[in-house]
Amino acid sequence: MVAALPPNTQLKLEQTLSQWQHWRCETPLPYRPKVISRFESGLSNYSILVEAQQRFVVRIDDGQTAVNRLSRTAEWSVLLCAHSAGLAPYPRYFNPELCSLVCDFLPQDTSLHDDISTTAALLRSIHQLPSVHHRLDLRARITHYERQIRQRGMAQPQLISDAHEGIVRLLDNLAEKNQTTVLCHNDLLAANRIHSGGTLQAIDWEYCAMGSAWFDLAVVAIGDELADAQKKELLNAYLCQHANHEQTTSFEQYCIVYQYLEILWYLVNRPDTDGLSDKLARLKMMFSASDLL
Repeated sequence: MVAALPPNTQLKLEQTLSQWQHWRCETPLPYRPKVISRFESGLSNYSILVEAQQRFVVRIDDGQTAVNRLSRTAEWSVLLCAHSAGLAPYPRYFNPELCSLVCDFLPQDTSLHDDISTTAALLRSIHQLPSVHHRLDLRARITHYERQIRQRGMAQPQLISDAHEGIVRLLDNLAEKNQTTVLCHNDLLAANRIHSGGTLQAIDWEYCAMGSAWFDLAVVAIGDELADAQKKELLNAYLCQHANHEQTTSFEQYCIVYQYLEILWYLVNRPDTDGLSDKLARLKMMFSASDLL
């Protein structure tokens, strides 16, 4: 039995399914897709598995898009290009009024396993995709989350208050380097990478935007909790050569920025998470090693 959806979400799902004849399918679907199951809900959406001879994932926003400053229009544009490049599922339908997106369901190749070299290759391919007009402004994103925390009257860990000025200085330093921006996934954690059809592909592109390649690598390194040796392996595999001092420094600095940003994200979206203390401990260690505190 499929778990019940909130009434408004259920209505949007029904309306999306009623538009099945307008989905971008090479062979027209023979009938209205049927609901099979519901995936574990994300924080900004609900995802439902449906079927009509083939399987699709229908995603319905739950109203949190503005909280995380997501651009669904940019995501749709990127998905079209990413699928053409063999990096993402086929996007079949997008309706901004219903806040809905339909993509192919990717069956997982259980015989294949993710590793650092294939992840690095996937990142490299993503960064070669065409540019979009949506840009990730890390300073603005951090300021936005900090404002959300204050407006909600939430308790903020002392470390976050102490680290704020150091993060601002670090972002100013990174901005002065005038680094080239590329199309980034910005959320390529292990849960968003899947082997399907013999290749590693990316799903959940909602945070995609133009940004720094080093930040995109930092998301993987910190989000996957890679050890120092694994982080070095990721960077070298991405570059297809040994990283120089400047590249290593930029990568490590973006790791600090992402760890700080991730903690803010959790405070806004999941303040009661059990893993928050571990993330704070890692940030403190990273700050101590960098002399930013």
